[in-house]
Amino acid sequence: MVEVKLHDIGEGMTEGEIIHYFVKVGDSVKVDQPLVEVQTDKMVAELPSPASGKVKEIVVDYGNTVSVGTTLLVLETEGAKAVDTDKKLAEAASKKVEALQSQPQQTAVTEQKGEKKFIMAAPYTRKIAREFRVDINEISGTGTFGRITVEDIYNFVKKRDEIQSPKEMKATSTEVAEVKTESKQVIQKQEVRNINETNAEVIPFRGRRKQIAKKMTQSLYTIPHVTHFEEADLTELLAYRTALKEMNIHVSAVAFFIKAIAVALKQFPVFNAKLDEENEVIRLEKEYNIGIATDTENGLIVPIIHHADQLSVRQIHDKLKELTKKAQEDKLTPAELKGGTFTISNVGPLGSIGATPIINHPETGLIAFHKTKKMPVVMENDEIAIRSIMTMSMAFDHRVADGATAVAFTNRFKQLIENPKLWPIELA
Repeated sequence: MVEVKLHDIGEGMTEGEIIHYFVKVGDSVKVDQPLVEVQTDKMVAELPSPASGKVKEIVVDYGNTVSVGTTLLVLETEGAKAVDTDKKLAEAASKKVEALQSQPQQTAVTEQKGEKKFIMAAPYTRKIAREFRVDINEISGTGTFGRITVEDIYNFVKKRDEIQSPKEMKATSTEVAEVKTESKQVIQKQEVRNINETNAEVIPFRGRRKQIAKKMTQSLYTIPHVTHFEEADLTELLAYRTALKEMNIHVSAVAFFIKAIAVALKQFPVFNAKLDEENEVIRLEKEYNIGIATDTENGLIVPIIHHADQLSVRQIHDKLKELTKKAQEDKLTPAELKGGTFTISNVGPLGSIGATPIINHPETGLIAFHKTKKMPVVMENDEIAIRSIMTMSMAFDHRVADGATAVAFTNRFKQLIENPKLWPIELA
């Protein structure tokens, strides 16, 4: 017998949602044949069979989210030699345990019915629990060996906040509270529509949509967002692109944006960073890996252009085109989805004129580029000219930077984008 377990596919995942089985009980399978399709927080991946044999049992139904190491299905190997996946998982678990033991952990003990319950959680996790006024003893951990994670805290708080009030505000389909207005009028029971009586269409809330929701909730609960709005004059850039097209050279404006962002981040590294509250440090990343928020049929996904500072604008354009195509075809690899240090979102082509974007946690900044419009502008010589003006909004983590720093960052970006004379020097 071989237990096929959910394993880390190479992007540091901790859990995944089972969205499709390619086999059923009784099917014969071969080594490396796809067995199950899993949705992680970043991508969809297929798990291959570690051995030839027959499917004896499917343990986890599709639609469920399970942790790494969970048995998904069982194979009868019929004497075939199976790949020792359990050994690898055991080694991975051992490393995680050693990592936990190397950190100062605290163990809380509660007594319930004469038994002791041991709570395993990192100091930072306990700090988050205290900030949300959560009794950590009430939470069931989903981490390795039942360890309570920060995500467990967020999920607990979310469920708690969804409750309207403890007892007196409780209303069900069979028990409707009488609500009185200032005019002493009373809402009658027959006037209240039972939610089960509606004919609303129900669609599944799982897969990438569910992962996006989870990621956004985590970011908003963790990061104090501030959004800074700015405008940039793209007149010279658009004229330059037109000249390039006449020479049959096609380079998108976004490629220039990405290059300019990478250059500006070197001067303002606090936006190319990650905050480590547990160790009380801000880690300034040495790589400039720009994530590109990409809309697909299955939802938002963020492929990464690695080492953008070392690429030319033309190389960035080619890479952007490649990643966008792979994202639309759902063919991105784990390596193309991890390691991001800053994210951009180009929603201008959709007609957006402004937004308050959500930062891609654990990054510290994200900038959205909005619609470019021709507008009358008073120039330095007091003449009025028609210019192509793009609006942009930058969300940043107020724990690591102040508004003045964000303004200085976007000013630097504007300087790079608006002045063609700087491009051979700064954007080469």
